[in-house]
Amino acid sequence: MTTGSHSRPGRGAIGRRGFLRIGGGAAALAALPPALTACSDSGRGSGKLRVVGVADQQKPVEELVALYRESHPDDEFATSFAPTDQVQTVVRTQLAGGNAPDVHVLYPGSGSAMSMVELAKAGLLADLSGQAWTKEVPASFHPAYRYEGKTYLYSAGSSVIGAIYNKNAFAGAGVEPPGTWSELLDVCAALKARGVIPIALGAQTPWVTQLITYALVPNAVYAKNPGFDTEMAAGKAHFRGSGWADAMGKYQELQRRGFFNDNPNGTTYEQQTSLVASGKAAMAVQVSAVLANFRQATRKPDDLGMFPFPGGDDAENLWIPAGVVVGLGVSARSAEGAGARGFIEFLGRQENVDRWARSVAAIPFRRGPSTAIDPVLKGFLPLIDDNRAVPFMDQSWPNAEVQPAHFAAVQNLLAGRTDVDGALGQMDEAYGKKS
Repeated sequence: MTTGSHSRPGRGAIGRRGFLRIGGGAAALAALPPALTACSDSGRGSGKLRVVGVADQQKPVEELVALYRESHPDDEFATSFAPTDQVQTVVRTQLAGGNAPDVHVLYPGSGSAMSMVELAKAGLLADLSGQAWTKEVPASFHPAYRYEGKTYLYSAGSSVIGAIYNKNAFAGAGVEPPGTWSELLDVCAALKARGVIPIALGAQTPWVTQLITYALVPNAVYAKNPGFDTEMAAGKAHFRGSGWADAMGKYQELQRRGFFNDNPNGTTYEQQTSLVASGKAAMAVQVSAVLANFRQATRKPDDLGMFPFPGGDDAENLWIPAGVVVGLGVSARSAEGAGARGFIEFLGRQENVDRWARSVAAIPFRRGPSTAIDPVLKGFLPLIDDNRAVPFMDQSWPNAEVQPAHFAAVQNLLAGRTDVDGALGQMDEAYGKKS
């Protein structure tokens, strides 16, 4: 998960823990790139630093590895990248088995098996607290980066969820980015009448299912009740009977009006991206961290924009989701621990924080005089500055069961196998399980 001069991204707006885990679920080891499955004891102690990341990290990681090696020409790297669900499954198993990569993908906060808190609790992460950059992480972000006062995660900053849209498709229908829910429905109707899919939805890819909910919940829940997470934790509130029902109802309304592509549950993230890039679809609700993929898929990257997805009918009081992006951690059992920590320290330099954040359309966790924010984020920064941004919803969930329950609930809703109350009941059941 937009230009401004605030020195701390999400100043006060992300006072709770904020992040999004893009992915989830298991995948067969046979489906993984050889470099992932080959991370074994045979490479340990060889002097070659093994780095495994998700596919969306490939560009910034490879660019920064190349820069690092300019001043460390004798250091050798072996890098590998794969889709999130695959990386989560394999790297978590390797961490437990003691044969994990030296530097690996790590998710902020808690709530999944590959999140910072879960791995730190298990003693599987190296402490990075002695590095200078860790002292400059804003206090509002500490729960995403730290566990029991120690920093274990490196992340360049925060991203937002909104609508990535094809400007030509909008212009062809004579519409502008909407500022309210009612305007959104009118825009979608005009696009549909023009023969353009209003919203591309790739719900076959589990992590995509959550994004429309996350875009709508800030207005439906937190704008009215900022203490909702605390009430949930105390058992005084539930998904059922809360503003989540309004958000899920709006999600269902978009489908009922025919504003999605046919068979969202049979459409992948990659197909969603292609639909918007080609102009067959006008927009997709997505996290800004994947904007580079959408740009890469179109011949004219400047034809793509991004705007806050409106969840309410008061344009002056729109709330949005924003949170810390996926980052990297160092294995506590790394045979190349000193080199791994040295690489992370290099990433923590201001110019490298800026490079990574710019690559994934994120807002750096700290800003320097030369920091440049991706122009598409301009429309989001005023909302963040006005404290109308909330962390990605899963940040406060007590276990790793709720997020996949959310994925399944949305897929069931889209397939007509459940209603809103039933979908939220699935999530309440998962929330009640012990971590």
